[in-house]
Amino acid sequence: MKIRDLLAGALSVGLALPAFAASPDAPAIDGRHLGLTWMIPFAGILLSIAILPLVAPSFWHHHFGKVSAGWATLIVIPFAMIHGVPSAVYEIIHLLLLDYIPFIVLLLALFTVTGGIHIKGNLHGSPSMNTALLAIGTVLAGWMGTTGASMLLIRPLIRANDDRRHKIHVFVFFIFLVSNIGGALTPLGDPPLFLGFLKGVSFFWTTTHLFSEMLVCAIVLLALFYAIDSYWYRKEARRSDPTPETPVRIEGGINIILLAVIVGVVLASGTWKPGIHFTIFHVTLELQNVLRDLALVAICFMSLRLTSQKSRSDNGFSWGPMLEVAKLFAGIFITIAPAIAILKAGKDGALAPLVALVTNPDGQPNDIWYFWLTGILSSFLDNAPTYLVFFNLAGGNAEILMGTLASTLAAISCGAVFMGANSYIGNAPNFMVKAVVEEAGIRMPSFFGYMAWSSAILLPLFVVLTLVFFV
Repeated sequence: MKIRDLLAGALSVGLALPAFAASPDAPAIDGRHLGLTWMIPFAGILLSIAILPLVAPSFWHHHFGKVSAGWATLIVIPFAMIHGVPSAVYEIIHLLLLDYIPFIVLLLALFTVTGGIHIKGNLHGSPSMNTALLAIGTVLAGWMGTTGASMLLIRPLIRANDDRRHKIHVFVFFIFLVSNIGGALTPLGDPPLFLGFLKGVSFFWTTTHLFSEMLVCAIVLLALFYAIDSYWYRKEARRSDPTPETPVRIEGGINIILLAVIVGVVLASGTWKPGIHFTIFHVTLELQNVLRDLALVAICFMSLRLTSQKSRSDNGFSWGPMLEVAKLFAGIFITIAPAIAILKAGKDGALAPLVALVTNPDGQPNDIWYFWLTGILSSFLDNAPTYLVFFNLAGGNAEILMGTLASTLAAISCGAVFMGANSYIGNAPNFMVKAVVEEAGIRMPSFFGYMAWSSAILLPLFVVLTLVFFV
């Protein structure tokens, strides 16, 4: 599959891009009628991602798309047989238009544009330089998105450390900070916060109310990283650097402008409300969202047209990571649909005991459980719909959540954004960074190996965060 086919496919459905509501007569399935057995394919695809690259790497490399499609089929076919073809078709179309296509189009735009920005030259991967790059990426993530910041800086970071023997920790902390925690600064940083913005949360509310939590996490992780990196740096014998330190300059500057355009387009889609909409198979489409995604596809074509192939080649750019994310997340999005539906059923669904934890006996929200449940589920489910589920469980009124329940909204937001770093599939940039690093010939930790890192480092940090901010 060539990337032009991916772009063409996105463009072909451009008139059917994201919906934010379904008509009352839609043949949707009520999550109250779904049992936990519907979550088996989701568990299956997670285990496949975790185990197959270890036990059958050659098979996984050549057939991961088929594995993803196989698990998705185990949802679609039984669903159609039990609940009817119209319901199955509706759920798939709704999933594509509301979640998957907008998700992939935004990732594709950021991946294409940042891939055309070649930071020429080379830095020396000393502890101080690596820490500075992680700090810069953490700040950028809040304003250009975790995907944009990750794809912009991961290749320069790889080159800076190409003479280091012990460097896996560099990319693990990069995922922690740049691909996740830095996204808390603005709604542009991470999809769940953008959905909150669309629901009425003020643009700078996250900047002011999540800044302290983000700063604590960033300072602790940067300090810990510097200590770890300094330890390994001192133990390593200096080797000849295959890419010696040279002055840094930027090629493909047009893509910086296009990156700013992406930010503007996404922001405009949340603020411009013309009130024009239409319906496709019970799914209501809003004009501003259709135009947003068409504009993102157009920006992809512009970036490819205006950037020299040499700049992309020198950048080590390829479509492999994007195609891997597109195929795997297609299966993930389909297989998580029953889990999200069950969560939406709230106290009437099969996961009612989990939902009951977020409310105290006096009826007030329990911020600790909002933080941890949103976070744990966001570690393995898509954090955007998980955020919406708990946003609605907390009342769904943006004005109240920004006011008297501000601590609850902060707990939900921090859980969705920060704990996306707990696993490779917690946030799309995690998997993209892993794919880019491995494509450069560096072996990243396995699925469970990465979780050992996150469990040892992040979970204690989140306990501290709970005690400081949510008790």
